[in-house]
This record gives sequence, C-alpha cells and structure tokens, in this order.
Amino acid sequence: MTNLVPPLVQLDADSKSLRDDVRSFLAAELAAGRFVPRVDSWISGWDEEFSRRLGACGWLGMTIPKEYGGHGRSHLDRYVVTEELLASGAPVAAHWVADRQVGPALMRHGTDHQRRRYLPGIARGETYFAIGMSEPESGSDLASVRTRAVKVPGGWELTGTKVWTSGAQHCRAFFVLARSEPLDPDHRHDGLSQFIVELDSPGIEIRPILLLTGQHHFNEVVLEKVFVPDELVLGRPGDGWAQVTSELAVERSGPERILSSLPLLTSYVEKLVEQPGAEEVRMVGGLVARLLTLRQLSLSIAGGLTDDTSVDVPAAVVKDLGTRFERQVVETVAEHTATAPDPDAVDNLSRLLAEGVLHAPGFTLRGGTSEILRGVMARGLGLR
Repeated sequence: MTNLVPPLVQLDADSKSLRDDVRSFLAAELAAGRFVPRVDSWISGWDEEFSRRLGACGWLGMTIPKEYGGHGRSHLDRYVVTEELLASGAPVAAHWVADRQVGPALMRHGTDHQRRRYLPGIARGETYFAIGMSEPESGSDLASVRTRAVKVPGGWELTGTKVWTSGAQHCRAFFVLARSEPLDPDHRHDGLSQFIVELDSPGIEIRPILLLTGQHHFNEVVLEKVFVPDELVLGRPGDGWAQVTSELAVERSGPERILSSLPLLTSYVEKLVEQPGAEEVRMVGGLVARLLTLRQLSLSIAGGLTDDTSVDVPAAVVKDLGTRFERQVVETVAEHTATAPDPDAVDNLSRLLAEGVLHAPGFTLRGGTSEILRGVMARGLGLR
C-alpha cells in the first residue's frame, strides 16, 4: 500500500539550538521596530533589507552546497528557520521563491554555470526569482500551457503570457515553462521545457495584478519573442514536466501551507487570555490540535527531502489539508471575536484579521487548486 506521507522524523538538539538563535534574532528585530507581524507574510512581506540580514546570518540557501555559496545544511535545518519566520509573521517574500524553489531546482537540474551565476546571490538574500508556470485559461492544468519556445541560432525565442508571477517587478529572473515541441494530444506532458529568463530582457512586459488589499505582489508577464541563450535552458529540452513536478512538491509541502494565518491565531489567543471563555478555549484547542498534526505531516516531508525520496503525493496531502486549515483559522477567529477587521488599525488583532479575510481566498488556489491536488493523490494511490 502506498504511504501518503513519509515516516515521522524527530528534530535533534542542534535543531533546538538553531531555533533558539532564530527566535532571538526575531525578538531583536521586533524590538527594533524593523517589522510588524503579518498574515501571509511570505506573500505580503517584501523587505529586501530583512532578506539580506537573514542571508548574513546564514539562514538562506541553507541546503545549497558551500561550493556555490550556500551552507550545506539539511532540509530539516531549513524547516526550523522557515517555521520560526512564518510563525512570527516576518517579511520573507523577497527571497521566498528563490530560496524555497529555485535554489533546489538549480542544484537538481542546473549546469555549473547556472549555479555559479545565481546561487551565491540567492544565499546572500540579494538575488530574487519568480516562477512562470500558470497562464491565462490554464491555471493548475500546466500541461495546457501555450507559451511557445522556438529554436533559433544560439538559443530560443519565447512568446506567451504568464500570470500570478510573484514579485516579478522586483526580480532578476524567472523560470518559464514553455512548449518546445508540438503538442501530442496523447502525451500532453511531453515536449515541455523550462528556461531561465532574465526579466530585463527585451520583449518582456510586466503588468501588475493587485491583491484585494491593494498591494502589488502578483503580475502578468507578457513575452514577445524573448531570446534565451542555450546556456539558460534548465536541464535538457523536453524535461520540463519532470522538473516542475519536483519543484511543485517543494512548493506545496512547506510550513507556509499551514502557518500563513498563525500570527492571527496567536494574536487572538493573546486577547483570549485576558477574558477566556469555555467555548473559545475549546475552539482554540481544536485548531491547535489540527495544527500540530499538520506540522508533523509537513515535517515528515522535510525529512523525505533530506533523504532524497519522492514527496509529490505527500506534498499534495499537506497542501490540501494545510491551506483549508489556514482558511478555517481566519473564519473561526472572525466568528468568535467582537473585534472588527480594519487593515489600518493600530490594534494587532484588528489589522491581522483584516489581512486574513483579504488573503484567505487565495490559500486554496495558489500552488494548485484543491481539486488538482486530490487528483494527484488519487493517481499516487492508483485510484485513477
């Protein structure tokens, strides 16, 4: 029988010491007024100076080998750092995609030239990336992408449109999934390739897509015959589907899929302590119990990544269950508090509740809809 999640792992004493260091750093940052906690901080909290300070501490590019400017540490160590950053609502959006997704992809599929070109800057918190997978009218069905890559002397020309490209207006480059061979209706996953596209290349237009909060984080990126040299093809042409599948496993399984709304829950509990009620205490206990279970699932996947085992199906499980939990936190707090949501409030609970209400619709969409994830699970279990 297929296991839905890898075996449970336990963090060691070194992990506890690392956690203490990160907590001390974050306490000092908060005391200095360098950030305020936010819901969905890995989307909403873009702060390049904060990312550089993390890089100086050695907490970015943790799993990248030292040869490429990283720190050669385990996925479990990275998990500890990431968990603490998200729990505090720290502004991690600037480096998020590059550290979580691009670095591991370059180590798995990239050339030595590509690694040396980008990885040291990622580990320093200075080089930012976006991901170009989704397209208009494609969404989670990545096999239907219509961006075309045409072979030309010395490289490729890319034409198409990508949407929901996080932070593209600030980034140096992004990965672009494109169809490099004609579509075979019977083998839709074949003929796809990934390209590293520098975002200052001629032929690129970046159009903002505003969040409900009014913030500019997402973008539509239009490519019109953008030239990409052969040296910036990721892996081999035609390997795009296998690459994005492994990247999505990393994207879907991390603590950001269960902790986006934790700063709101923490703020609610701080208020509840002042005047606890039996019903509210039971409600919080139920949410915390679910959170701890989800954390163990997510942590087991970090252990699987450390052991280099496939985590595609377990990642879909964590993402589906975790993002529904994140949304339930917002809905439950809204139902049980008399505090009105106000994005401009000085009161933390009021402000965080407003952020939660505005960000919650995206929790179960980004990174693959719940329906797509359940299809991944069904295939992994041999049910379809």
